[in-house]
This record gives sequence, structure tokens and C-alpha cells, in this order.
Amino acid sequence: MSILSNRFSAARQEASEYTRAVLGLLGDQDPLVVLAATPDELTRLIEGLSPSDLARPEAPGKWSMLHVIRHLADSELVWAYRIRRIIADDRPAIEGYDQDAWSERLHYERADPAESLAEIRALRAGNLRLLRSLDPTQRHRVGVHSERGEESIEHLIRMYAGHDVLHRNQLARIRKAVT
Repeated sequence: MSILSNRFSAARQEASEYTRAVLGLLGDQDPLVVLAATPDELTRLIEGLSPSDLARPEAPGKWSMLHVIRHLADSELVWAYRIRRIIADDRPAIEGYDQDAWSERLHYERADPAESLAEIRALRAGNLRLLRSLDPTQRHRVGVHSERGEESIEHLIRMYAGHDVLHRNQLARIRKAVT
């Protein structure tokens, strides 16, 4: 299983390897440019696909494009909360979550892709507005992640941009597999 699967059951043990892998996907790209481009890129990646294509996983036991898009919408909501907590509170606890449990229990397979993309766009615009308004001192404020330890807003910007690259690559791979 790939480290990028981000299994909740192994999150603490694999935290540093996962972080390196996600940041490696970002490489030297400007994280704010990646974050700003993702909503349009997601739209492009699912454009022209039928509902059955969007709902078809690339392999048994894997997520479909619909799952990935809904995960990105929920992840954006989580990130919005995390960065606001870090700005407003001193060293807040930042809890990890089981993305597979969310997928199952929040019924990602029933998600409306247009609605999910609209949520991503709106939340991302608000998050980028907030991030661009922060001064360097605010960007260095930290929260304490339950699996990865202390993380600054600056670090989280890079992590979420790498997370975007990860899932954009995943969507491209699934699209190729199901069409």
C-alpha cells in the first residue's frame, strides 16, 4: 500500500513519511499558485464524463472520481477550520480524521459533483483570501496535530497544496482507467 493512502490506522507511525511524500509532490511549485489553480483543474479533470464514469472506481476497493472530489470538498472545510483555529487560538489541538470513515459514513458515493465543486470553489476562495491577508508572524503560528505534531500555517499551506497535487494526479489516473 502506498504511503500516500494516508491510512488512519497507521497515521502516527507514517506521519513523517507521509509529510515528506506530499511535500515532495509539491516540489518547487508555488503553493498558493497550486491552491488557486486546483478548482479549475478539478473541473477540467471531470469534464465530459458521465455519472457512471464518475462513480466507477479505478479498481475494486479504491475510490471513484466522485469520492475524490467529495473528499476534497470536506478536506477544504477541515482546513478552513484548522487555519482559523491556529490564527485565533494559541497552539490549538488539531485532530486528524479517518478519511475512509468519512467517505463511507458521509456517503461520498451519493455526492453531486457540481455541488462538491461549488463547495470547493467557495471554501478555497475564502481560504486564499484569508491566507493572503496574513502577515509573516501569523503564518508562523502553530497548531499541534494529533498525528504529525506541531504545524505552522506556512507548513499547512505547503501540505494542502501537495495534497491538491496528490489528488489531481489521482483523478487523472482514475479518468484514464475508467474511460
